[in-house]
Amino acid sequence: MQELLQLIQANIQYAHFIIFATLLLAGLNIPVSEDVMIFISALLASNNPDYLPHLFIAVYLGAFFSDLISYSLGRFVGPKLFKIRFFAKMVSAERVTKISNYYQKYGVITLILGRFIPFGIRNALFLTAGLGKMNFIKFALSDLLACTISTISFFTLYFHYGESVINYIKQANSIIFALAIILLGIFWFRSKRA
Repeated sequence: MQELLQLIQANIQYAHFIIFATLLLAGLNIPVSEDVMIFISALLASNNPDYLPHLFIAVYLGAFFSDLISYSLGRFVGPKLFKIRFFAKMVSAERVTKISNYYQKYGVITLILGRFIPFGIRNALFLTAGLGKMNFIKFALSDLLACTISTISFFTLYFHYGESVINYIKQANSIIFALAIILLGIFWFRSKRA
């Protein structure tokens, strides 16, 4: 991460473009950490206050558009994945239907809470929303709210406290991830029994 930070710092005048483009890659399910991009943006902004608006807007819009890309992949490419035997065994069409019903029932809350779950769960959540044909406007508005809450929260924490808060965030992320896995396990178990 230090190397990436140094590279972007050396090109600070282009940092917002680099961060925005990198986050768009995350929407294509290329393993780019949104959390790391927010952290880098906030650190750069705290060291270069003149670039604060550019960096915040880049990370905010990059995160939001990345989610829309992931949703679109699920919506338009996703159905073709069921023709691939490996994918069809992993995720059945009936499971996607059950997840779709879950979005219908808890859509906004699911997306808001899902924004705070790290380690690839976010993209899987958005991809599944598209795959389950969640209404695009509802998804976009829900995600806009969720993205606003999470980006402002993390950017502000990182901007004001920098590296001193990162260990607390990592610990919280691990706990949130473990809880999400447990809840998914409970949801999966209940869906099998139904």
